[in-house]
Amino acid sequence: MSKKIASILMALLLALSAAAFAEEPDQLARIQSSGEITVATEGTWAPWTYHDEDGALVGYDVEVAQAIAAKLGVTATFAETAWDGIFAGLSAGRFDLAANGVEVTEERAQTYDFSVPYGYIRTALVVRGDNADIASFEDLAGKRTANSIASTYMTLAESYGAEAIGVDTLDQTMEMVLSGRADATLNAEVSVYDYLRVHPDADIKIVALTDDASEVAIPVRKGDDSASLLAAVNQAIEELRADGTLSALSEKYFGSDISGADAAQTAESETTETEAAETAETEVSESAAE
Repeated sequence: MSKKIASILMALLLALSAAAFAEEPDQLARIQSSGEITVATEGTWAPWTYHDEDGALVGYDVEVAQAIAAKLGVTATFAETAWDGIFAGLSAGRFDLAANGVEVTEERAQTYDFSVPYGYIRTALVVRGDNADIASFEDLAGKRTANSIASTYMTLAESYGAEAIGVDTLDQTMEMVLSGRADATLNAEVSVYDYLRVHPDADIKIVALTDDASEVAIPVRKGDDSASLLAAVNQAIEELRADGTLSALSEKYFGSDISGADAAQTAESETTETEAAETAETEVSESAAE
């Protein structure tokens, strides 16, 4: 009889344990229970995430993250960290998500799940005004570039044979190019234009742009625990796109709308028009030569 009772008690304990495990709250439930979501960002990359004259953290990513948090019914708490620390902290569970102009790549998608895009950007190749040696990405072979450590820009520069030097901020990047310590840098086209808006006398120029626009999205940890969070973030982004919030924030910080698929189509259209113009010029030159 005692063995039978013991078996029944064991079965009950197992059932209770299973029920408790099944009811354990996932990441979204924990976030909503606490009332805040921890967002990793640099705070040094205008106009995405930076500090204004009063020291307040502002930027496109900052306001997008705040708007997403509001949709989730919580408050966004920002954790400022260096670029390479964003992903380490995300993987370790110190951050819930990241909002820092993160481009979606195949390599990153192996480790993180990404939201739907909330931005589309092209990469600009920037050199000092008197540099006549670099006119295309192919010219980077054997040259020195300055870029954030582990960024897509550093990876792209190295893929063209450049020696990439790690820096922490866009200002440091431009200082290295202007001083000649770096031959070039790669960065988001919109960020370069914003830098020139703030530093109109900076002797730099864009000599090339990538053909395709990259997708900017919110990364979260992979796994079932984050699945409902990702779904909620996706829904929030689509609602913010539909009601015009993303477009308004984009115009506010970039002077143009980079938030929708139209931005990617515009980039592709501009590339096609440039190629067509170059072809026409070549045909005219060839005709003149004949």
